Amino acid sequence: MDNLIDIKGVTHAYRTEAGPLPVLDGLDISVPQGEFCAVVGPSGCGKSTLTRLVAGLMTPDAGEVWLHGERVKSPRNTVGMAFQNPVLLEWRSILQNVILPLEIVAPRMSRGDRIDRAMELLELVGLKGFEDKRPSELSGGMRQRASLCRAIVHKPDVLIMDEPFGALDAFTREDLWQTMRELRRQEPFTCVLITHDLRESVFLGDQVIVLSGRPARTQYILDVTLPADRTLDSLYTPEAAEMLATLRHQIQVAQGRAPEHAA
Repeated sequence: MDNLIDIKGVTHAYRTEAGPLPVLDGLDISVPQGEFCAVVGPSGCGKSTLTRLVAGLMTPDAGEVWLHGERVKSPRNTVGMAFQNPVLLEWRSILQNVILPLEIVAPRMSRGDRIDRAMELLELVGLKGFEDKRPSELSGGMRQRASLCRAIVHKPDVLIMDEPFGALDAFTREDLWQTMRELRRQEPFTCVLITHDLRESVFLGDQVIVLSGRPARTQYILDVTLPADRTLDSLYTPEAAEMLATLRHQIQVAQGRAPEHAA
């Protein structure tokens, strides 16, 4: 399978008053076309920096980021992004918020086609009937659903998600995991998910990449072997428990709290 994303030897540091703060050190990650890649690691290890590099919002100090065989040097409209904060515009309705990327990247698209595309997604995530509401009139989970629609309305090749469910309660979060899987069935895209939730990484991911402590390198790659039609019950199987235990151990290693050779 061809890789859609190739991150090759990426090194990056932030400039601070105290001097350079290294966050990534020779990072290597490959994500095949159509795959869902979850990235976990200790807090502050550079996960969010990684998303900005893939999106072209930043350039690395060394190394290269490639999408579709082209080196990323600037922002690309083939990338969609979803964040922990939905960042919806309060003066626009939910429908108008979802349509916004189409107004920017597809200015020649008719208004009717934009509305049809947005409504298709809003119905898919259970927001049909709420399209005329303002963001403040919706719950946190509903706003995040709208944010996901906005991120993929222009049919990006890559969706980058930086802890989009982290601020939600457990029940809403699990509900959105299932919504995310349904979106993937209906809307083919390659996804990179940054998360602190190991269960989330196993439920949504095809592979889970564990980053080391800062400056981050690729410490461990887990291939998720749960069935493609997995349900929440799949997280309570011995197979899932073993994968979660492996990830927990790798995180402890990254934090310097466990020997690397431990079971």
